Amino acid sequence: MFIEFFYKLKEVGIPVSPTSFLTLHKALSRGLVTSLDDFYTTSRATLVKSERYFDLFDQVFAYHFEGAELPDLTGVELDELARSMLEEWLKNPKTLASALGIDESEISKLTPEQLIEYFKERLKEQTERHEGGSKWIGTGGTSPVGHSGHHPGGMRVGGVSRNKSAVKVAMERRYKDYSLSGPLSQAMIGEALKRLRHMIPSGPKDRVNVDKTIYQTMKNAGEIEIVFDRILKDRLKIIIAIDNGGWSMEPYVNIVQTLFDYARAQFKDIKTYFFHNTIYDTIWLDTSRYKRPKKIDEFAKLDSETRLIIVGDASMAPYELMARNGSIHIEERSGKASIECLKFLAKNFRHSIWLNPIPAHMWDYTQTIYAIGSIIPMFELSIDGLEKAVAHLMAK
Repeated sequence: MFIEFFYKLKEVGIPVSPTSFLTLHKALSRGLVTSLDDFYTTSRATLVKSERYFDLFDQVFAYHFEGAELPDLTGVELDELARSMLEEWLKNPKTLASALGIDESEISKLTPEQLIEYFKERLKEQTERHEGGSKWIGTGGTSPVGHSGHHPGGMRVGGVSRNKSAVKVAMERRYKDYSLSGPLSQAMIGEALKRLRHMIPSGPKDRVNVDKTIYQTMKNAGEIEIVFDRILKDRLKIIIAIDNGGWSMEPYVNIVQTLFDYARAQFKDIKTYFFHNTIYDTIWLDTSRYKRPKKIDEFAKLDSETRLIIVGDASMAPYELMARNGSIHIEERSGKASIECLKFLAKNFRHSIWLNPIPAHMWDYTQTIYAIGSIIPMFELSIDGLEKAVAHLMAK
């Protein structure tokens, strides 16, 4: 039973296993599931191993049992591309208007939200077949908003039976904030960074190790031998360097602030520094990058096991990264190229990463992102990216 349901869950990217599916069948065969409500609760608890997939599970459940539409996965990419086009428009409206063949005076009257929707429709025009005149939105029933109106989650809801409360719950999508497409909240960052620990024994041996005590007592043929251990303390040292200047980082201020707030509250031994675009021979302890400079040469004195986390979009003119005195700020012109400074940091801290808030599928369009990523492992500042970054930081 429910083979199609199982394969649809796998198809959308939920890592359900055959073992968990057999466990669900065992619950069904024993009569533990007697209604659709029971099946919803039991299947979610059995098949889904992380709350990050609850939202996607609800969408598949509503699709399978009520015929609701699954979200258009290409819509996520369109959103990102449209937002990128908005950024380009804000930088240079004439150039983008000319490239798109649009009337700059007319489109400049639109709000940012309306611009994003406009750009999305133009992007769809390049990838979809349209009929029925020059209007793009909703032509021929191909618009993602559907004939019944737009649901915030992208599902079209129609004819829902109020008696099927499990379907109703699924369509409410209570777990949207926990999904991969949801906001990167402090709770989600905590979920991703929870494995960022370096526990080592510390202090006197004053804690009873129950497992070792039992083992040693059995080995002594019943003669009790109590084994004591030291308490484990987190000795992880972290340095976070944040790009806090320039217009290109403005769209990501909130997400970077969330990461900063969590890290500052979570870790005891953490130092935070600031830079603009890329790192030269100096970074700063103050956000204004003026009063409290620190030479990166001094980092050579620090514990090499310190975890270095650099946060920035890595987007700049190539000469800023490659040329000597490439910085646009006079005080940073020390005769060194930034790329050499980054190589120094990567060599000094073997556990180092670069977190980039720009979606990974857009990195190939920027030369400096590729260059920096070849020196310091780069990860997307998303739930998936953070988990991969943490795994890299904790690798031996």
